[in-house]
Amino acid sequence: MTHLTKHPESNAGVSLQCGSRTDVGRKRSYNEDSLLAASPVFIVSDGMGGLEAGHRASAAVIAEFQSCVGRTSVPAGDVVAAVDRAHSAVRAVANTTVRGAGSTLTGLVLVDHENSQHWLIVNVGDSRVYRLHGGQFQQLTVDHSLTQERIDDGSLLRADIATFARRNVITRAMGADHSVADYWLRPVVTGERLLVCSDGLTGELTDESIKAGLTLGGTTQQTADLLLAGALEHGGRDNISVVVIDVTAGGISSWQGAAIGSDEHEDTIDTRSEDTRPMRRTVRNAAR
Repeated sequence: MTHLTKHPESNAGVSLQCGSRTDVGRKRSYNEDSLLAASPVFIVSDGMGGLEAGHRASAAVIAEFQSCVGRTSVPAGDVVAAVDRAHSAVRAVANTTVRGAGSTLTGLVLVDHENSQHWLIVNVGDSRVYRLHGGQFQQLTVDHSLTQERIDDGSLLRADIATFARRNVITRAMGADHSVADYWLRPVVTGERLLVCSDGLTGELTDESIKAGLTLGGTTQQTADLLLAGALEHGGRDNISVVVIDVTAGGISSWQGAAIGSDEHEDTIDTRSEDTRPMRRTVRNAAR
């Protein structure tokens, strides 16, 4: 079964277009992914645990962000609080199962920062956020995965990822101990296109294919449809969730500065996205 949403959004002067899809794929019998694509929240959660447990875990994450939907003013601290509640909610689900349960959490929330709208990007696990603007394509998140750790320490080449036996092992998950979220804060830029997706997409399509889909896909909903169709065509071995967002008005025209940040994964972030540094301390201070 496939679910989709398509709608214009507006949040305190920022105008957006959004399209989304989630699909069970071609190999699984149930969909453990959940997503929320309603301004100011655009997130994907990829559940783990099998049968109903994985879906319950991912749905529990999504539920903790529902209170932000429709608001025109969201402090960064409210997002941090939602992430903390989501951790607890997933632990509660896991405690009712024999095998346990967990999920990823990745996405963007429009928040107030210094009297203007910014994207607060959040990540736990290996779902991803990408950005396309002016022909430049970036992965804005860094995977919490064994694959990424091996790439960072030089023991695995990107060309060998497809044959790496433990490529699906993640190192942080919602509900798990020592799995703090990474946060990034960056201004909203008119004309940028953003993608939030589960690894069901990135496991089937290369970055080059994803960039081509974002460039040529048409509207946000057409692009979400195109990317999902591509993942299915290449095997659809996992559940697939896709959220595509266009900033159509209300953002700044361009931005060359650096985001404020925390100290975790700074070298990795600076390598993959030169204008973004990870943040946690600043966001958590905002919640106090």
